[in-house]
Amino acid sequence: MNFIFVKENRDMVEISDRQLEIIEAAGKILTQSGVSGLTIKNLAKEMKFSESAIYRHFASKEDIVVGMLNYLARRMDMYLSEITRDDKIDSGDKFLQIFQRQFEFFKQNPQFVVAVFSDGLIEDNQRVNEAILRIMAIKMKHMMPVIMEGQRSGIFTNQITADEMLHFVMGAFRLQMFKWRLSSFQFDIVRQGNHMLESLIILISPKG
Repeated sequence: MNFIFVKENRDMVEISDRQLEIIEAAGKILTQSGVSGLTIKNLAKEMKFSESAIYRHFASKEDIVVGMLNYLARRMDMYLSEITRDDKIDSGDKFLQIFQRQFEFFKQNPQFVVAVFSDGLIEDNQRVNEAILRIMAIKMKHMMPVIMEGQRSGIFTNQITADEMLHFVMGAFRLQMFKWRLSSFQFDIVRQGNHMLESLIILISPKG
């Protein structure tokens, strides 16, 4: 079983195999129709379930979106931990791998981008906003030590603070993902993401 820990007790849930199937089906609908298309009726039709069967696992559309975002947070924490705990690679390589892994993951799972960068339910719902903030906090948790070590070792510039660099690179990442979402995923996010990384490395490297 998978356990997802979140800020409020009501959101500390155990994700069953059936709930994961529902989350994956909801992701398919999100990718095709956006948040407005994600309804219990459409989800039941997609899964060939009755609506009551969906309600046995999630109380509402909100719970499904929160569950999806919490699942993303857990997955992200796991694979970023694998990178940052690897003592065989330096901070520069960790920096690159953190972003490359995310671009590859989102290319295979664009529904999570839709969930994070959609309007309507997202902006107006406190639990959804908290789940998105949790995802950002996980990224910051893994990125900050990498940036600080890179600055200590001379891989990254010390002309700005680690905190400023963190916000700078995360902002560039969010802009890239937002552009990909607005284009309806029409360009190769891995290729474009790697181009972005090349530019970021130039900008944050020490000046000769």
